[in-house]
Amino acid sequence: MSKHAEGASEGAQRKIYSAYDDPGTAEEISRRQFMAKATLTVSGLIGLGLVIPIVGSLLPEGSTAAGNWAPLTADELKTLEAATAKPIKLTFALKAKDSYLPEQTSQEYVWGIKTDEQKFIQARPDVFTNGPTGKPDVPYDVVNMGFVIFSPLCPHLGCRFNWDDSANKFLCPCHGSQYTFEGEHVAGPANRGLDPLPLREQSGVAEIMWIRYKSTVADRIVISYQS
Repeated sequence: MSKHAEGASEGAQRKIYSAYDDPGTAEEISRRQFMAKATLTVSGLIGLGLVIPIVGSLLPEGSTAAGNWAPLTADELKTLEAATAKPIKLTFALKAKDSYLPEQTSQEYVWGIKTDEQKFIQARPDVFTNGPTGKPDVPYDVVNMGFVIFSPLCPHLGCRFNWDDSANKFLCPCHGSQYTFEGEHVAGPANRGLDPLPLREQSGVAEIMWIRYKSTVADRIVISYQS
């Protein structure tokens, strides 16, 4: 074999070393491991800092903050006070603020009935007890000043129902849910009766709080204080 061939063979067998093949000293290895872990930790903290405000912005505002009281006009209150055996449709100005947008005002309405508290308790025990615990279903007085205020949203899927004089019931046009004068669910796919809303008297003015409850479920779960 020629010297040239022998040199080529030895060169092929000879291991070529580079800086990447040198693992370094124990101190250098430990330093590299520390830096890698530190980088992962810092990246995780940055990611967490971004996730928290993003997730927070997706939570319903109403689930963490109380709603605003909206006053009824003097005329609306007189209409409610003159109610007899029929529900009264009451309109009012609802003020709401969404994130960083300016406060907005929209016209909303609710249904009000005049009723005796004991009669209403008998007709709607679901509002005053919640399962075996016997705790109130809502954290406010349902009957106030001799009146009950109902949200106009059907508990089934949130459609707006109306009072039908001929049927003497509240009827939802979307899927046929029906409710009595006191809001008791008597027909259709809804899982609960009509949702009562807070009513109070403040310095001679009647005020209502708008609450949007979760639909399709039997329990009343607040999801928003905005329409």
